[in-house]
Amino acid sequence: MAVSSDSCRSLKYPYVTVMLKVADHSGQVKNISFEMTVPQFQNFYRQFKEIAAVIETV
Repeated sequence: MAVSSDSCRSLKYPYVTVMLKVADHSGQVKNISFEMTVPQFQNFYRQFKEIAAVIETV
């Protein structure tokens, strides 16, 4: 994944806002959002890819 922006250099602390739709055990869907720094998001993305690879083997 790659992200770029012409205005990113002018930001002191760029961050990523993540918005997820999550279903609880009863099937009710909720929207969840949170912010991360770019390094945190890159780590999150890497972990998500690892989880997806494990799920594919099940």
